[in-house]
Amino acid sequence: MAPTTDPVERGHQTYGWLILTVGILAASSASVLIRLAQAPPLAIGAWRLVLAGAVLAPFAWQASLQGWRDLPRGDRWLLVASGLALAAHFAAWITSLSYTTVASSVILVSSSPIILAVASHWLMDERISGVTVAAIALAVVGSAVVGYGDLALAGSALWGNLLALVGAVAVSVYMLIGRRLRQRLSTWAYVWPCYSIAGVALVAVCLVSRQPLFGYSRGTYLWLIALALLPQIVGHSSFNWAVRHVEPVLVAVAMLGEPIGATLLAWAVLGERPGALAIVGGLLILAGMAVASPHITKSLRGSAPRSVPTP
Repeated sequence: MAPTTDPVERGHQTYGWLILTVGILAASSASVLIRLAQAPPLAIGAWRLVLAGAVLAPFAWQASLQGWRDLPRGDRWLLVASGLALAAHFAAWITSLSYTTVASSVILVSSSPIILAVASHWLMDERISGVTVAAIALAVVGSAVVGYGDLALAGSALWGNLLALVGAVAVSVYMLIGRRLRQRLSTWAYVWPCYSIAGVALVAVCLVSRQPLFGYSRGTYLWLIALALLPQIVGHSSFNWAVRHVEPVLVAVAMLGEPIGATLLAWAVLGERPGALAIVGGLLILAGMAVASPHITKSLRGSAPRSVPTP
């Protein structure tokens, strides 16, 4: 984005960076809040999405109804599929935090730019540049290093890492579907039903698997409310707002600060100090994502309205 001499536009960009910073800090708190909430993983995901959907309902339902009326039947089913993919993302990622470290889980689940680059090539016949191939190679090597380091901690950590990667694949599906639907729907008309569908799906899974939704301590409910308000609503909404005033490529790269923030918070609050291999592997993955993100955001920017979904 070329530098602007318009003071109003400059002010919007400065404000955009401030909002983006708030969003990164809010999103970084998710893994720590999940650990602090004394509830099963699926129940945590269900509460997070149901509460977020309920808070957003007064602001989003009218725009959503108006947008849905114009959707072809096939796209309505895609909207349902997107919500289910979001539910799968949270189910896998939140569960991963029960088995592996916050650092490994958050870094691996944030690898969606790499997955999106590959998916765009195979599903949409988009060319992958040599630079993007190098980025993918960096991320793959980094993931192997993280996995090897966690193997020394416990065998279950590998299962947690695998779940985090499943979460990354699921959120990539969510974003790919969103790329198509946001050509017809506003941000609210896309995000709110996805939250609501994902929340209902996780509630149903909790009932089937007999994971209780009630009966927790007051402190746990406070953490669940904080989880819905901070990383889900403040974090997600801040990214979507900032991308209108800051170059989308820069927003995507700035979002790489979320795994770093989450790791530092886990160290400070939970006493989880990342190991040397986790740091080395994490840096390789972040480097790969930093290189791959421009490829993805350039592609997503072609779809209107602008939006950058976040886990």
